[in-house]
Amino acid sequence: MDFTPTDEQRAAGHLAAEIFGDLSTPERLAALGTSADADLWKALCAAGLPGAVEEAGLLGLVLMAEEQGRTTAQVPFAASCAYGLLAVGAHGSAAQRARLLPGLRDGTQVATGAFARAAGAGGPRPVAAGPPADSGPPADSGRARLTGTVPVVPWLCEATLLLVPDAERRLWLVRADEPGVGVEPVATTAPWSAGRLTLDGAAAEPLGGPGAHHPHGAYDDVLAVARTAFAGLQAGVCAGALARAVAHTTTREQFGRPLATNQGVQLRAAEAYMDTEAIRVTAYEAAWRRDAGLDAVTHALTAAWWAAEAGKRVVHTGQHLHGGIGADLDHPVHRHFLWGRQLDAYLGAGAELLEELGALLTKESQA
Repeated sequence: MDFTPTDEQRAAGHLAAEIFGDLSTPERLAALGTSADADLWKALCAAGLPGAVEEAGLLGLVLMAEEQGRTTAQVPFAASCAYGLLAVGAHGSAAQRARLLPGLRDGTQVATGAFARAAGAGGPRPVAAGPPADSGPPADSGRARLTGTVPVVPWLCEATLLLVPDAERRLWLVRADEPGVGVEPVATTAPWSAGRLTLDGAAAEPLGGPGAHHPHGAYDDVLAVARTAFAGLQAGVCAGALARAVAHTTTREQFGRPLATNQGVQLRAAEAYMDTEAIRVTAYEAAWRRDAGLDAVTHALTAAWWAAEAGKRVVHTGQHLHGGIGADLDHPVHRHFLWGRQLDAYLGAGAELLEELGALLTKESQA
């Protein structure tokens, strides 16, 4: 395995770091509240970064998502690329790719996944597919009407295209402005723009078109891509929290010397660094395998577990090493704490992820 980025992937990552670093500042984030940063999204799209994911692959997306997480930038970049650009590019029909990819590339279309959470298979899937009102059953016409509720969907209020799994793990494309689609903003741990999705007979088309086969394969791949992308996002969140903690402890003095000279501080920072690297390398491996055409489902689960469990430890450490300042809700490090906990919740409980991973490994060993 060679996780070394290509020149194109490295260039995309550097450009993302420059744009996120310049525009997603603590002052700008404080002014946004829970709103998405429309100007930042326009800048990313003008630079061609969403479209660059097609060439850079999942590893390129992970590199760029890291930079989004490092600055906790409030844009639907990782979500739209994972649930939209890569999902439609890999599993959409020729007609769907021709119709949807141009808008997803230039950012005029924003996609999100209406999965119960990125843990997907372990969470509830309340959406049911029924026949359209004016034609035969879904198997004949390809289209269906979806009914159900997903309590929290990231970036739902900004989305124009929804990727919705049903109870049989088939994937459906739904336009956000379709009759029967209800969107209600909800508050989450992190200041993301999120919403509650209610479907009441909303028209949908199957990802891949009427003749699509192997729906479980598409579901598993999209879920693996999302888990890997959000693990990359968590790696950036953790790296940003740790960088702030290092800057604070090396300049803040206690009893005439920097806090960073205390062994306890050094040990906490070292453990946080190792956890951050574990999240990063497992996300890189899962992304590399998927880009290479290898099975990456179990590797994405591993990355998700590290992102959920280790990510939680790192953002707690980042806040604790700030001492009393870390308790200030307006301090930038607190935003990293909130993002880390939100990603932990979205990716799923560690025990649940391990249970799913164990079941898959057992199934593979018996095959």
